Amino acid sequence: MNLQAIYHKPESSYCFAPEQKKLTLRIRFAKGEGLDSVAVLYNNKYHIAQRQFRQEMRLALSDGLFDYYSATLCLTDSRVSYVFEIVRGGRTYYFCEDGLTDGYDFDFAYFNSFQFAYIHESDVVKSVDWLSNAVFYQIFVDRFYKASEKDESYINAEWADMPTPKSFYGGDLDGIRVKLPYIKSLGVNAIYLTPIFKSDSNHKYNISDYYCVDDAFGGEQAFARLVRECHENGIKVVLDAVFNHVSEDFSPFADVKKNGKASAYYDWFVINGDVVSDKRDNYERFADCYDMPKLNTDNPEVLRYCVDVALFWTKRYGIDGWRLDVSDEVSHEFWRGFRKALKSVNPDCVLIGENWHDSASYLNGDQFDSIMNYAVTKCMMDYWVNESIDEQRLADRLSRQFSRYNDVVNGMMFNLLDCHDTHRFYTLTGCSKDKLMCAIAILVFMPGSYNLYYGDEILTEGNFDPDSRRAFDWDKLSNPDIMEFIDELKRILALKRQPAIKNGEISLYAQDGLFIIERYTANQSLRLKVCRKAVDIRSDGVIKYNADEYFGDNSFVVEGGLE
Repeated sequence: MNLQAIYHKPESSYCFAPEQKKLTLRIRFAKGEGLDSVAVLYNNKYHIAQRQFRQEMRLALSDGLFDYYSATLCLTDSRVSYVFEIVRGGRTYYFCEDGLTDGYDFDFAYFNSFQFAYIHESDVVKSVDWLSNAVFYQIFVDRFYKASEKDESYINAEWADMPTPKSFYGGDLDGIRVKLPYIKSLGVNAIYLTPIFKSDSNHKYNISDYYCVDDAFGGEQAFARLVRECHENGIKVVLDAVFNHVSEDFSPFADVKKNGKASAYYDWFVINGDVVSDKRDNYERFADCYDMPKLNTDNPEVLRYCVDVALFWTKRYGIDGWRLDVSDEVSHEFWRGFRKALKSVNPDCVLIGENWHDSASYLNGDQFDSIMNYAVTKCMMDYWVNESIDEQRLADRLSRQFSRYNDVVNGMMFNLLDCHDTHRFYTLTGCSKDKLMCAIAILVFMPGSYNLYYGDEILTEGNFDPDSRRAFDWDKLSNPDIMEFIDELKRILALKRQPAIKNGEISLYAQDGLFIIERYTANQSLRLKVCRKAVDIRSDGVIKYNADEYFGDNSFVVEGGLE
């Protein structure tokens, strides 16, 4: 065996507690080792010498380099010691903290067995169950629909104009509320709104007052109406939490600009010097934006302020979660305190980090529930847009993403093809509606939620920001081709309600020029077959897209029994 490839780590994505009396274990081997069996031998750490329970492990995932075996132990005791038993070529080996051995003396297991010393309730990685079949609709508020009667003097663009960084179109919260029947008809059960609080920008990511819904969006009463009607229609509401940085008009920063180090808010920010320079170049900020000074999130007063803001909107309107902007530049300690406060009010209030890279350190159950899954976005780009990977590489890449995190976290991932910060996926594909639909089908089949960016369903085009933030073209809903696309999309999004896709196990592989995802429970099995090039394989699929007697280019089939 390849000894360097064998890996396990307690209290990590390889060992986690989904419940207080359950423990899920993973162990990694080099791919294709030809193992006869893998099992875990375990017991209460005080009794493992006298007796070992045995549970077989299954091959759960494979990527280009490794095979991952998994098992979930149902326990009677929260104190667990365990050793892996590996059989290869009829010969038995053991894997413990000392590595791979030919034999194992359980009389001395207290020295070198793996252990989870005690599973406390606080150690359990808790699931926000509604995320497992959530279909989000992300809305850039200024660009969706205008319905409020308000001062429109700030509007400087016609609805059909191409956006600039300074464009204001007039979309508002009442506009979203008016269009809720349309949104719900898509199969959406959650809305994620870009920031709604007072700001002088169209995007509102530079907030000047966290306790005020911007007048351009209709004010607090418009927000109250929207949340109420969303909840009446079974639609969750998630807001954008911008706590990495603020507007330079934010009153504490304005006080620092006026009073320098004498300001009571000086330590709320990270400033090099006693005063804010006239050149605006001696304080930390978001990216290179001088008008967005960075908060010092290590300051307990900043944490207290931000928590109070989040609690105000969560408790007052019963919102269902927060998407956490630039979350990987905010301190871990901040997010631990933030989570504790929010979860004490509503354990199902979801926290979704805007982390673009490997985020294991944020996803141990003490900070975020989920992240925006840009790693999967990039896989979709490489397969459908760049065509730099084939079906096998796609299966390997996605399997590797699953191996990063524990199963509970994977079941809450925020999967997306595009958003306000990226190119429109439709545009990247060269405006191929077939590639877009196939990519959506893959993400719908994945564990976790799916995020539909407003306008993707009407094939809105757009390159990078600000072009990806065009106004929604409502006239397109009279186009029969667009409506045919939307009807197909509704059928795919409805799959999120199937038990196997909501809570089932997953298997990913390539076969005969197809990329295949299987999702299954004890009572249901569904299979998605996707191809990029025509493959002559017959299918009795229950859902077909661009595929009749055979698979055509950029097509898919869903097989299995729908409930």
